[in-house]
Amino acid sequence: MERSLQAVAQCVPLEFSAVTRPAPSSSPTRPLVSPTLAQGEATLLEAPAASRPRLWRPKRVLVTRSAYERDHGRTIVARCEAAGVQDIELLTGDRLPPIGGDTPRASYAKAKSTLAVVVAPPSKLKLQPIPPSADWRVDLAEGCPAHCQYCYLAGSLTGPPVTRAYANLDDILANLDGYLGRGAVTSGTAARGEEGTTFEASCYTDPLGIEAVTGSLSAAITHFGQHQWAGPVQLRATTKFDDVEPLLQLPHNGQTRIRLSVNAAEVAGRFEGGTASVPRRVAALGKLARAGYPIGLTIAPIMPIADWRSGYDDLLRTIADELVGIADLDLTVELITHRFTPRSKEVLLGWYPRTQLEMSEDLRRQKRGKFGAVKHVYPASVMSELKQWFTTAVPARLPSARVLYFT
Repeated sequence: MERSLQAVAQCVPLEFSAVTRPAPSSSPTRPLVSPTLAQGEATLLEAPAASRPRLWRPKRVLVTRSAYERDHGRTIVARCEAAGVQDIELLTGDRLPPIGGDTPRASYAKAKSTLAVVVAPPSKLKLQPIPPSADWRVDLAEGCPAHCQYCYLAGSLTGPPVTRAYANLDDILANLDGYLGRGAVTSGTAARGEEGTTFEASCYTDPLGIEAVTGSLSAAITHFGQHQWAGPVQLRATTKFDDVEPLLQLPHNGQTRIRLSVNAAEVAGRFEGGTASVPRRVAALGKLARAGYPIGLTIAPIMPIADWRSGYDDLLRTIADELVGIADLDLTVELITHRFTPRSKEVLLGWYPRTQLEMSEDLRRQKRGKFGAVKHVYPASVMSELKQWFTTAVPARLPSARVLYFT
């Protein structure tokens, strides 16, 4: 049985506490200030500082023999050398050595600072659908350098979270032609058919987060823009990073949609370590739009924190201010609420034992996938109120945006 909102609000300090107290529609929007922060420690969506983009530089790079035999594998090694990586090991075989670490936390730290350059296994060339995002999932890499305490990869990938970049990029891209027109999420659908066959490159990685040392995203964007496709097609990528300058002059031909993953300041500041600040992400979104890219927002994971309406409205207002006046703006919005699985909870608590992220089964309802996998999502009443607010607030702040889905 679902817990009542009143009971839920009494159990956790941040989650759900404003869900049953709608703010008057006439009340002015306030900047998001967490009630849990001391005076002077408020996190606000301010103008981005004039500093360099956030770039990831691994401490250790492992390169398998087969990967180094590939042109793109050697390109990645050269980029790592240019970035100043000192510890680059060319392996004599294709098996990665143990990462080490006496505790889950120690293994996590070592893995998160390691880049492995490998050849993607044949299974990666057998694409899988990825609803509701795209027709097909295409992996340029696996793993992410960020430190998000709700990381969805925690329940999906096995072993220490090493980032693996695929050296056989040419094979991965050449394989895509055979999937044109065969999808069921966008291809041939009334709602999203104009997107063509869509390929999602962000399921298991943040491709922009590792772009400085891989170059894989630029290569994919260029391929999608210049290849002679047999039908309409679109590459999709999501990021929490802001180093978009190398992408702005690429021949994208409008066939790559880059989405920025954003959140209310309270959520981003508390749970999204190692990423670009939200203001810098929003500024990057504007740069991409001015360079002619179709763009998108992935507002995720949505959490009903205290004063959540004000926090998310502040976010939408900041985005609207950044995008004002951009001609031919092509903007989509994806709305994803927070959820966790038994496996991801176990892994995340090993990585972040002091996290304040709410992962209480008593405060959630179970949702089962088609193969019986369990996810813990918000109660139906909470989901309904969140959906109602977002599907009203987004078009109010961003009237030209298309909301693709709420989940």
